[in-house]
Amino acid sequence: MARRLYINFLGHKNIMFGISAVLIAVSLGGLFVQGLNFGIEFQGGTVMDFPAIDASENQVREAFVGAGIDEPSVQSVQDGGYIVRFAESDPTVANQVYQDVLKSLGLPSDSGSVTTIGPGWGDLVTNKALVAAALAIGAILLYISVRFDYKMSVCAVIALVHDTVIVLGIYALSGFEVTPNTIAALLTILGYSLYDTIVVFHRIKENTANLSKDTFMHMANDSINQVLVRSINTSITSLLPVVTLLAIGGPTLKDFAFALTIGMISGAYSSIGVAAPIYAIWKETEPRYQALKKKYAAA
Repeated sequence: MARRLYINFLGHKNIMFGISAVLIAVSLGGLFVQGLNFGIEFQGGTVMDFPAIDASENQVREAFVGAGIDEPSVQSVQDGGYIVRFAESDPTVANQVYQDVLKSLGLPSDSGSVTTIGPGWGDLVTNKALVAAALAIGAILLYISVRFDYKMSVCAVIALVHDTVIVLGIYALSGFEVTPNTIAALLTILGYSLYDTIVVFHRIKENTANLSKDTFMHMANDSINQVLVRSINTSITSLLPVVTLLAIGGPTLKDFAFALTIGMISGAYSSIGVAAPIYAIWKETEPRYQALKKKYAAA
């Protein structure tokens, strides 16, 4: 019989903490130094959609510059059209720009659409996202505290914060635009990250019931290895469609898939490299597990 793969994750917990510390430091550096590139949905502005028009990207950009827009964001889409964003929240001015662009490109009046968004809408989206995140984290704390252990719930939230900071940091460093899709992806990541953590914690809880001749740390490491193949398979099957969207999806789907890809990879890591070791260290401060550590640590 082939020997089952066994990795001493918790024996190398300081290395994993070091990796997380570097990633967090780089992410926070990106957030504070470069900052997030918020889309017009948060700052206010105009989006114009031109589906399948006969014009090059440079021609579209020059038409907007000629209409008085200094830095239009021109994004080509797969149907041969363009999505153009610029910072103008006055509908009257935006519509005049639209008419000037149509005239410059020689397009009929029904060649596109104009959507103007005020900054107040972005504030509403942000506030609702923060409330949703707070409610989700509160529900997580309550559920895990009742179903498992309040220490597990705290460790799970630490892992979620770890994943969120890394995703936002990479967004800041890459210059990707933060849109409502990014917020939706972040909330989705909470679920993926929590699932991996719950799988590990559930096995630790099961094995804790029979713990009598081993250290808590070693038992926790055994638990991780017992569910490792399941976690790897789940992560790979979940990532495949998301990576496919990232590779061939349209602009809207790519925003969502980019955040999901980073978050799912970070979530798979944080359940093993952050949540589990912090929980094991914390549990070994309890008298029962301190005694087991003194008796069996050198065994």
